[in-house]
Amino acid sequence: MANWVVKLAAALAVVALLTPPSTEASVYKVGDSVGWTTIGNFDYRQWAATKTFHVGDIILFEYHPQFHNVMQVSHHAYRTCNASSPIATYTTGNDSITITKHGHHFFLCGVPGHCQSGQNVDINVPRVSSSIAPTPTVSSTPVLNPTTPGLSPSAAARLDKLETLLTKPALVLALLVLSCRGNFQSCIMLFGCLVIFV
Repeated sequence: MANWVVKLAAALAVVALLTPPSTEASVYKVGDSVGWTTIGNFDYRQWAATKTFHVGDIILFEYHPQFHNVMQVSHHAYRTCNASSPIATYTTGNDSITITKHGHHFFLCGVPGHCQSGQNVDINVPRVSSSIAPTPTVSSTPVLNPTTPGLSPSAAARLDKLETLLTKPALVLALLVLSCRGNFQSCIMLFGCLVIFV
């Protein structure tokens, strides 16, 4: 039984080492194909509601700079369409803004009448719920066989406990799912390692 545990631990370690972290940022073009405009009465509120934004994501505003701009504003300024004291102003027509913190990020067009016509957007980056358990990490330190000379009694006891836990199919399945971290490539690699090692 201990041999199976060692092989599983080795397979998980290989997958953890070979899988790049899934922290790639997404790029969201505001308004999708419509872009940042007043033409067509695009609903930017609805557009933002269909997205899941994360810290590190890039918000891209594409527009004609002679007719529009982008101003990041406070919540009060957003609600009242007041562009007199922006936090930041963008005017290139191809503005990439990286989200650096959780919470609401309010943007509007500062051209008179445009915000009132609906050219404003609230990018909300929710905090990760504390009720979700963090993804466990797999140590790259090999698990020793309890019969290995020099293994301390306490280390052998810990290994026995791990072996007991890993014999429970539901726990093994949970560990496999968590180690995939939502990454299909990781799941394929893990399955391949299990086939080879087990």
